[in-house]
Amino acid sequence: MKIRRCGDQALLVDVGEDGDGIGKVLGLYSALADDRPEGVTELVPAARTLLVRFDRTVIGAGELAELLAGTAPVPAKAMRGELVEIPVYYDGADLAEVGKHTGLGADGVVEMHTASEYTVAFGGFAPGFGYLTGLNPKLHLPRRATPRTHVPAGAVAIAGEFTGIYPRSSPGGWQLVGRTEVPLWDPARRPPALLRPGTRIRFREVR
Repeated sequence: MKIRRCGDQALLVDVGEDGDGIGKVLGLYSALADDRPEGVTELVPAARTLLVRFDRTVIGAGELAELLAGTAPVPAKAMRGELVEIPVYYDGADLAEVGKHTGLGADGVVEMHTASEYTVAFGGFAPGFGYLTGLNPKLHLPRRATPRTHVPAGAVAIAGEFTGIYPRSSPGGWQLVGRTEVPLWDPARRPPALLRPGTRIRFREVR
């Protein structure tokens, strides 16, 4: 694990690329979020890094770096974030093609996608978008060769090792398997994002 300065008010923790980097980041995020050190103002997880913003009038960069180096990530089995159920209409434009490529058929893709429990590893791409880990390896598919110029809000999709939901209409290259009407980003809600790091997700098929 490497800790680097990121400006004068943040440290960037890089867990490296060996092993389960996402799991390590999420475990470190959970450890710090559950017992946030005094002076830490924000935690921003990514695929291999965790940005830790701090108030330098409360804690110094050196002191915080030592604290971070001595923080043990929470084991995956011990992370029990809030569970959110997402109802999904599995009628995505790419569902049949995903079924063909995986050999599962459309019904098999739906069954497998709804069988897993997912965890929001980090956010990105657009406000409210969460990268969800826990996708069955049989559903690991590359992004589309040609991205769409328009993906509707609420589209449920898969790409690589992740599944996710488009919070708003935008271009996108993920494989579309379904859609949901659950609002993922609401500025009037506190916090505005429904899918926050550490949140557990289950998808439920609706017809």
